[in-house]
Amino acid sequence: MIGFGPHLMVDGYEGSFEALASVEAVTNFLDTLPAEIGMTKIMPPYVFKYDGGEKPEDWGVSGFVIIAESHISIHTFPEKGYFSIDIFSCKEFNIPAALEIIKSFFGTDKLEIQTTSRGTEFPRDISLATTITSSQRNRLM
Repeated sequence: MIGFGPHLMVDGYEGSFEALASVEAVTNFLDTLPAEIGMTKIMPPYVFKYDGGEKPEDWGVSGFVIIAESHISIHTFPEKGYFSIDIFSCKEFNIPAALEIIKSFFGTDKLEIQTTSRGTEFPRDISLATTITSSQRNRLM
């Protein structure tokens, strides 16, 4: 793997109102997903309900879980059937399996999916990092 790691961004449409509106359901999703995709949860999920502020129809549930490999976050908008999920990891993971879990949990196949590689110049090998640092220092002298 080159760089720091993959970042999966999912926008879901026509999701289950019940799942999107439930702090308990979103907590369960964030609590179980890391193990299902080979990640290591290092804290319980933090999940809360937002009242929508000036736009009551924008109420929803947001949450995140910190994993040893980075993080997973979600924001839901039950009245609109919409949710967004980010899975960012410093190691490869089974993206198709993650997508199937998301589809099943939120009851929709209507997903907009984007993936990117984060930190493409991140030096995974410490000897490579030392070489880069030494080269940069020599140029400054």
